Amino acid sequence: RFSYIAISCLSLLGRLDTINTDKAAEFVLSCKNFDGAFGCVPGAESHAGQTFCCVGALTILGKVDLLDKDLLGWWLCERQVPSGGLNGRPEKLPDVCYSWWVVSSLACIDRLIWIDREKLINFILESQDPEGGGIADRPDDLPDVFHTFFGVAG
Repeated sequence: RFSYIAISCLSLLGRLDTINTDKAAEFVLSCKNFDGAFGCVPGAESHAGQTFCCVGALTILGKVDLLDKDLLGWWLCERQVPSGGLNGRPEKLPDVCYSWWVVSSLACIDRLIWIDREKLINFILESQDPEGGGIADRPDDLPDVFHTFFGVAG
């Protein structure tokens, strides 16, 4: 994630020319796993949040075409569970925050149509507090600023 932050900041400042973008992409790609997704360091478990950071970095660097988009898209769309929500890793509960991490990654690789949009929207809306406002991590939990932001962004 620190590489993504640095690359994003340098891009916003118009200073990507101050780093070796090929080496930066090489490091990011070294964190890719057999399933097409990314871990925090080489060999670490694939995680949707880290996958966004790596896909986002490669997108900013203009190197997203180095990815196997179908393999990665498959892993990302497999994060959608029957409730319509998305999880960060296999066999985990859905969490509204992954609406941002997964959907943004799918957008970067042009695979948004691979998830059920309406089911995801319903999951987010079911996680909203109808009286006090805000969005929780999942239905019937307490809302917070973090999940409200990522739910709206997703």
